[in-house]
Amino acid sequence: MIIGYSRTSTLEQKSSLETQQRLLTTNGCEKVFSEQVSSIGDRVKLNEMLEFCRDGDMIVVTKLDRLARSISHLWATIENLQRKGVSFRVLDLGIDTSTPTGTLILTLLGGVAQFEREMMLERQREGIQIAKQQGKYKGRAPTARVKSEEVRLLSHQGMKVGEISKKLRISVSSIYRILRASAQSSPNSSGTI
Repeated sequence: MIIGYSRTSTLEQKSSLETQQRLLTTNGCEKVFSEQVSSIGDRVKLNEMLEFCRDGDMIVVTKLDRLARSISHLWATIENLQRKGVSFRVLDLGIDTSTPTGTLILTLLGGVAQFEREMMLERQREGIQIAKQQGKYKGRAPTARVKSEEVRLLSHQGMKVGEISKKLRISVSSIYRILRASAQSSPNSSGTI
């Protein structure tokens, strides 16, 4: 059986998820496991797919980064699939681990991708250090606790959510979450906003 796996990191990427699902189906996938979760989150559908596949099956993804979060995670997943007799295919790279050449190419590309990510993180750390030395690095925005107190105060003063959002430069959904949490923790509240 040919089994597909598609993933996007956020709900805003719905069209990307649909595009992946369409590509997988047109490339012969009989069953597609899909989810919208970051690569570091708990990927329930990925685990379901890995449990579902059997000897002789093939797992297909549109891009390598849809499956693995790192080279070690990639190899742990590939080794798991190989033990089960399942091959792996990446559409955009034309890689198919059912052949020795495909396995070699996957190894090389996975190593390059990991190296590239580590170099990017190193450049980021160096850039932050330089910015700190020049006094340009501001660090993180004010803590959520400070923003929460401001949101509650402005709301109590009668300011509308949209106005609070503009004034504090935070999303409307964050404001509602703060107000909801405040209402739930208040002993004399009805739990509504």
